Amino acid sequence: MIKNLYLLRHARSSEKASGQQDIERTLNSTGLQNATRMGINFTQKNYQFDIILCSPAIRALATASLIAEQIKYDTGRIHQNDEIYEASIRTLLRVVNQLKEEWNSVLIVGHNPSVTYLSEYLTKAEIGDMTTCGVTHIQFENLKWEEVSEATGNLVSYEHPDQLNF
Repeated sequence: MIKNLYLLRHARSSEKASGQQDIERTLNSTGLQNATRMGINFTQKNYQFDIILCSPAIRALATASLIAEQIKYDTGRIHQNDEIYEASIRTLLRVVNQLKEEWNSVLIVGHNPSVTYLSEYLTKAEIGDMTTCGVTHIQFENLKWEEVSEATGNLVSYEHPDQLNF
């Protein structure tokens, strides 16, 4: 059985306003456009997810929701996971290791640097600094989620909005 993990960095957000908490930052106009475009890209590639998990940060939830709308995924089924916000690589790996076995295709919408670091840790690929709304697609063959660890995944793709031709 093949497991597909998609790690997506939230789309571009507005600068933090005076007195605003980081978790409250919203998407800016570029972020709104890029999240929608990435959702269209997912639709064109026929990506389907058993579950979408995201950080409770407003910018991450907005990114997940815009993508979900494009792929016809019920936004009410997006699961916010507090651990994803400000997660270390170890914490984000634990989130992956605790995924339900019946889920074969999972999208996690989170933050840098953890999404980049985890992508590199799982695949040993050099990604660098994942751009906003960038997504890695990682496959695991014949592994349970609890067995996912260093260098157990294959990087299928790394995509970001600047590569999209529409």
